[in-house]
Amino acid sequence: MAVLRLIFNIAWFVLGGFVMGLAWWLAGLLCYISIIGIPFAKACFVIGEMTFWPFGQDSMNRKKLTGNEDIGTGTFGTIGNIIWFLLFGIWLAIGHITHALACFITIIGIPFGLQHLKLAMLSLTPIGQRVVARD
Repeated sequence: MAVLRLIFNIAWFVLGGFVMGLAWWLAGLLCYISIIGIPFAKACFVIGEMTFWPFGQDSMNRKKLTGNEDIGTGTFGTIGNIIWFLLFGIWLAIGHITHALACFITIIGIPFGLQHLKLAMLSLTPIGQRVVARD
């Protein structure tokens, strides 16, 4: 399984993962410009790293993962996700959906397109999520 995951991650990186990972990191750099955006920037860099190598990783709601509500999974997290969606989320989602449609052209690209759709959903509401290893 590990070898197959590595092969898929390398192919992913070459066929669009690199571009979208850089887009996430660019969004993170733009968030660092303001002090208020620093928590958003941290999430951008974590999700950007996941975007570079998504196979074997998944995102999970922190409340479901830990069983405790925190600032990112409560009301402030919802407000943060709305702000995120309006400023960056919609554009990252469009980028992932565009890459997904390009991947769906071939049968071999279907797993890559599904990963792009997963990341598009994550890009809409990343606050309150945690990247975890999938076993």
